[in-house]
Amino acid sequence: MNARLPAHRFGQHLNTESLNTSLLDNLTTAVIVLDKDLRLLYMNPAAEALLETSANHINNVYIGDVLLKSRQLIKSLKNVKDNGVTFIARKVELIKSNTNLMTVDYSASRLIYQNETYIMLELQELDRSYNISRKEMLISNHETTLGLVRGLGHEIKNPLGGIRGAAQLLASELHENELKDYTNVIIEEADRLVGLIDRLTGQYKKPALQEVNIHEVLERVYNLVIAETRGSIRLVRDYDPSIPELVGDLGQLIQAVLNIVRNAMQSIMESDQKIMDPKIILRTRTMNHVTIGSSMHKLAAKVEIIDNGPGIKKDIIETIFYPLISGRAQGTGLGLSLSQNILKNHNGLIECDSENGLTCFRLFLPVSGELEEE
Repeated sequence: MNARLPAHRFGQHLNTESLNTSLLDNLTTAVIVLDKDLRLLYMNPAAEALLETSANHINNVYIGDVLLKSRQLIKSLKNVKDNGVTFIARKVELIKSNTNLMTVDYSASRLIYQNETYIMLELQELDRSYNISRKEMLISNHETTLGLVRGLGHEIKNPLGGIRGAAQLLASELHENELKDYTNVIIEEADRLVGLIDRLTGQYKKPALQEVNIHEVLERVYNLVIAETRGSIRLVRDYDPSIPELVGDLGQLIQAVLNIVRNAMQSIMESDQKIMDPKIILRTRTMNHVTIGSSMHKLAAKVEIIDNGPGIKKDIIETIFYPLISGRAQGTGLGLSLSQNILKNHNGLIECDSENGLTCFRLFLPVSGELEEE
């Protein structure tokens, strides 16, 4: 066995360029390197995710065209270049090239390498901390609620089993068919309640793992909904074909997506409002460095299900993934809870934002990684 190398000798055994690249690629902080003319030379994956673009797409582009209306930022970067003093700013609002707004803390430092001047810009999105906390809260609340329901379901199923068994024994002692009709009602209602409890608790079935193309899932749902709506609702597909296959249970994922799409479909069809051009959009995109719960995934698939229906009432928007919570008069409140449970078992998550005329469910699924076991 080799003796432990001293720190300075250990460093010599590492490929420095490869190590530095790996470190930058795995940072959650967005890092951008600019030349002396403030043109973009490099950005790490976290910066690509933050700016919602790719390094190849904006290579050698002026920073003012990457971050719009950023006069104060550009002034700070020029001062850093001229004076070499690191500049730090807090809670700054910046506009991305796609016009999306973000709030960040940033710092800018001057680098001198091989007699050339560069500027390193580090960005930390403040909304990211909120989003991570929100995802953690969704997962925690869902797990807590599911635990309570499962505990309650267990306590209910035990006496139901006794009632059912007693009804069967009583039926065997009865000779008149009319009287047996009453015991049959008891047995059938006991079975119905057990079935309801199983649906409430999202009775866990071990996923049948296989490589799954997320678009196969969406196409199956698309065809089912087209057949059900018969053209009364327009379905729009907006797919990113570059999404690699992920590991999951095809049937369970179809069920999770179908529950949400059917929910949107029924919300539109049952609405008292007159909706011009009723439609549901199925959109897929990839996302880099996505934090779900306490885990960060380098690559995830994002599925958006968007409808222009009446929206979800504000008083239930935070609880729609709880069992028995529904915004529809005819709803059971089980579909969204089951979908969230399926996504959780795939290390994923569902989020929702809604207002009148625009509801968006976002499903996040890691592209790689093992599934949770229960």
